[in-house]
Amino acid sequence: MRQSGVSVPDAVRDIITRNRSIYDCVKMDLINYTALAVKLQKEVEGQVGSPVNLNTIVVAIKRYADSFEKKEDVQNEPVLKNARLSLTDGIMDIKFSSQDMGMDDAVSLMDSFTRIDPDYEFFRLTNSFRFLTEDVSDVRKLLESFSSHKNLFQTGLAKISIMIPDSQNNPDVASYVSEILHNNGIELVNAFFGQDNIVLVLHEKDAAKAYEILRGEISR
Repeated sequence: MRQSGVSVPDAVRDIITRNRSIYDCVKMDLINYTALAVKLQKEVEGQVGSPVNLNTIVVAIKRYADSFEKKEDVQNEPVLKNARLSLTDGIMDIKFSSQDMGMDDAVSLMDSFTRIDPDYEFFRLTNSFRFLTEDVSDVRKLLESFSSHKNLFQTGLAKISIMIPDSQNNPDVASYVSEILHNNGIELVNAFFGQDNIVLVLHEKDAAKAYEILRGEISR
C-alpha cells in the first residue's frame, strides 16, 4: 500500500507526465509557465497536502522543462539500469470522488482490501481516492455496496511496477519511461510516480509489449 506525499517538483513532474498534451507542449516549449502554474496549482496542492505559492510552481515547471535540454545525454545513459520490474495482470482501477467518500471511509475500505489483496495500492489525489487491486469476485462483491457510484471502476488492466535503486534516483526517469512507451505506440491508462517507484497502469493487451520494452532498457 502506498500513500502520496510529495514535494512540489515531484508533484509537477507527476501531473505533467501523466497529461500527454501538456507534456508535449512543455517539451516543445510551447506553453506559458505562469498560465500552466495557475492551471495546475490546485492539483499540486492536493498532492503536496498544503498551500503552494504560485511562483514555486512556476520554478518547478521551468526546471522540468529545462531537463528536456539534456534529453540526448539522458538517453545515452542507462536510466533504468539495475531497476526491478514486475508485471501484474487482471488489475482493477477503482476511483472514488473525495466529495463522495471521506478519509475515514477510505481507511475502512483499505482495511477491507487488505483482507482480500494485501498487495493493493492506494493513492490519494486532488479530487479522488484511487485503488489498484486484483479483479477478483470478492472485490466485486465489496463494491456492490457502492452501486450508486457511477464509473466506479475500470477493468481489463495490468500494472507494471518499476523499483528504482536509491543510488540511481533520477528525476528524468518518469518522463523517460512515458516517452519511450509513447514512441512505441503504447499509451498509459494512468501512472503514479514516486522517488524510487513508478506504477504504470496499461490495458492488458499492451502490458507484455511494454514489459519487454522496459526490460530491454534495463539490460542495455
